[in-house]
Formats: sequence, structure tokens, C-alpha cells
Amino acid sequence: MKLYRHPLSGHSHRAQLFLALLGVPHELVDVDLMARAHKAPDFLRLNAFGQVPVLDDDGTVVTDSNAILVYLAKKLGRTDWLPEDAVGAAKVQKWLSVAAGEIAYGPAAARLVTVFGASLRPDEVIERAHRILERIEAELADRSFLLGGQPTIADVALYSYVSSAPEGNVDLAGYAHVRSWLNRIEALPGFVGFQKTAAGLAA
Repeated sequence: MKLYRHPLSGHSHRAQLFLALLGVPHELVDVDLMARAHKAPDFLRLNAFGQVPVLDDDGTVVTDSNAILVYLAKKLGRTDWLPEDAVGAAKVQKWLSVAAGEIAYGPAAARLVTVFGASLRPDEVIERAHRILERIEAELADRSFLLGGQPTIADVALYSYVSSAPEGNVDLAGYAHVRSWLNRIEALPGFVGFQKTAAGLAA
């Protein structure tokens, strides 16, 4: 498998992290976003949206980070990471939607300001980040992972941008359950970290 990614993209990292946790051999292909390689014709043939990550599984091309998580779990029959029962699958889907919504427009957006110079209002995105962190903190008050006692792709989908939230000036000090959850994910066999930057509170 080939994973087209950018090392500072949390969307890319969640796909890379899941490949590593599954122990799937893969090749990382860096895409130079600053040089707009993701908008070049060759890349657009892989993903017409011009976004990373992209997974190429021997000619089967999967775009969108959350879709890649689902694809890998389904292809490999990993019902431990993506439950087959209706309730479990619905709970995972809820968190994938959070990853694409509140996480993207909260901690991920805050980090875009400090790391990539995005023209967003820091106060607004930081406030949104704390709102979703408060919700996650409450969810983790009585469980080890988002769905219960073992991790699923829901945890993988949220990890990268939550762990890097301080780079966007989003302080995690007040979220003890979230910090413990991050530590539990980082202790999983095969874990690979998200490349850090000296930005925001992490500077």
C-alpha cells in the first residue's frame, strides 16, 4: 500500500497511525503542499479534490482520511476496530462525523492559524476547540476509549488533532480524562507519533 500524505497534516497522520496500529506494510509518499503538488494533474488524477491523504492499495484508490480508516478496517475484517453491530457502527460513525466537523473546525483550525498562517479568527476557533474538548472529556469520564474498553477507529480519527491542540494555543491542562486517553493511545503497540511543531503553546 502507498499512502500519499503530508507529515504535518493531521488527516494524513490518522491514516498513517491506523496503518501502523494494524501492522500493515506501507510506503509513505510525501506530497509537497507548499509547492502545490496536491493540485498538480498527476495528483488530481488520484484525488480530484486535491487533498491528502490518499491510499493506493494496489490500484484501489481511497480518498478522505475517515474513508481510509473504514476501508482498512473492512478490508482486513477488523471488527475490533469497526464494530459490525448496528449500535457499535452508529457510535463510530458519530465520532467520524465529529472528526470531520467539530474537530476540523476547532482544534485543527486553531492549529492551521499558528502552523500554516491560515486567515481564521483565533478566538473563535479556540473557543470551538474547547467546546468539543469539554464534550470529549465528559464522554471519557467513565471509559478508557470513546466506545468503551478498547480502541476503535473513532479514537484514531480524533487523536491527531486533539494531541496537537496546544500547537494551536488550545490548552489541554484542564482535561485530565482527555490527556489520559491520549496516553493510552500512545501506549498501543505499533503507535507512531504525529510530527510536532514549535507553534502556539508548544513553542
